[in-house]
Amino acid sequence: MIKKEVFIGFFVGLVANAIGVYLAAMFLGTHDDFILALKNASAEGFLGKLVSLGAILNLAAFFIFLKKKQDYRARGVLLATVVIAISTFLFKFM
Repeated sequence: MIKKEVFIGFFVGLVANAIGVYLAAMFLGTHDDFILALKNASAEGFLGKLVSLGAILNLAAFFIFLKKKQDYRARGVLLATVVIAISTFLFKFM
């Protein structure tokens, strides 16, 4: 039961980050095409910053779960944020 709650939180964290990346790319990008905006961000070297901006929505999901007393789901969102941070770090330096 606890693993299921953590997994739900992890999934919500990944989805929130994906939505945040999409919104950040659309607001900060100069193109209407999401894939083209990601390619340009990668070519110009600020894809990691774009992913980090997308993680702001994880903050909202984390505090919503805490407010609802769903601590294990909040733990899953935190885990997703850590995984995204580590993958961004590895992507930048590899």
